[in-house]
Amino acid sequence: QVQLVEFGGGSVQAGGSLSLSCAASGRTGGILPMGWFRQAPGKEREFVAAINWSGGITGYADSVKDRFAISRDHAQNTIFLQMNNLKPEDTAVYSCAARTRAYGESWYREVSEYDYWGQGTRVTVSS
Repeated sequence: QVQLVEFGGGSVQAGGSLSLSCAASGRTGGILPMGWFRQAPGKEREFVAAINWSGGITGYADSVKDRFAISRDHAQNTIFLQMNNLKPEDTAVYSCAARTRAYGESWYREVSEYDYWGQGTRVTVSS
């Protein structure tokens, strides 16, 4: 089993920045690609960003590209999401996810492709 815990949510005004982190514990030896997703009130969970097992390849939703940056620290079993120039539409509960299988250098953007999920951390952006 793997446990994922997110940190760093909060409230910020539009144009501000927040940094999220996700710490993995348990049987982390098999964690490969990881990602961030978000769910706004009344909406389905959506992909935000993902990173491959080595941390060298990343992918982003169009809505956050050039504003958000995902990274990982293998030594700390942690991934990060730096969010800049935040907009009210970024308001959501942000969750990290981990996948225990990988093919090559792939990253993954579908909810169904991940095996473990954190509880989420709330981000609120006011206008």
